[in-house]
Amino acid sequence: MGTPVFAHITGTVWQVEKGIGDAVEEGDVVVILESMKMEMPVEAPTAGVITEVHCQPGDAVEEGAVLAVIG
Repeated sequence: MGTPVFAHITGTVWQVEKGIGDAVEEGDVVVILESMKMEMPVEAPTAGVITEVHCQPGDAVEEGAVLAVIG
């Protein structure tokens, strides 16, 4: 199944830093969320390759939403 990358806050997707097929290390920024006029990076919880992306810039997301999956 893979490891999900969750939104840790409710906000708007400001930028998607990694796409399908991109390799990531633990701690790499995958998505940047904007909330209360602050940019909040969402980091990869583990190393691997991005297999799914479930958001795009401008999307509103809730805390706990799956933004991407690392295979």
